[in-house]
Amino acid sequence: MLGKSSQPLILEITIISAQGIKNTTRAKALFSRRLMPFITITTFSPPPRKSISCSNGCRVYRTEVAERGGADPTWGGGGALFQIPLHPTFFVERFSCIHLHLFTKRLILGPAPLGWCQIPAADIFDGSPAAAGVLHHLSYRLRDRDGTRGHGIVNIAVKLTGIPPRTSCPQPPANADVKPLVGMTTAIGIPLSRKFVI
Repeated sequence: MLGKSSQPLILEITIISAQGIKNTTRAKALFSRRLMPFITITTFSPPPRKSISCSNGCRVYRTEVAERGGADPTWGGGGALFQIPLHPTFFVERFSCIHLHLFTKRLILGPAPLGWCQIPAADIFDGSPAAAGVLHHLSYRLRDRDGTRGHGIVNIAVKLTGIPPRTSCPQPPANADVKPLVGMTTAIGIPLSRKFVI
């Protein structure tokens, strides 16, 4: 059990960009010719159609529509930064993840989903106290609504403030997709070799 003086855990997550995204829905005629992407962030797994809002008291974070839309959107010069409070049990539960859902804005019928991905707890904190305060650059392949391999990847940066209680950290999926990026090599869902302390 955690003491009352335990330092709160804050996850800083920056949505930087996406690459190679596509509109694969059947209702393409209802879309603008240009994709207008935005991303929602939650700490639970909502149904794809309900991930823009939440009715059970949880919080959903949302980026603005990307300044540069299309298949390779970016979110500002430094990305879209969010500070997300995490309960210490987040790093105890085996399947804890941060969930990202990518949508495109439509002029009618509301936003339409383009894909989703998960950030496993082990990608955020590997169990070492030295990992706290270290910025990790990560890339994740998008999945379609049914969980199959989708189109495009999302590039983010995460940093944890505070140290979770001593416990075994959940392990990342063993079958993570791998996607090389321009100028660097990265495993999808695994931190890059370069780490930046802020």
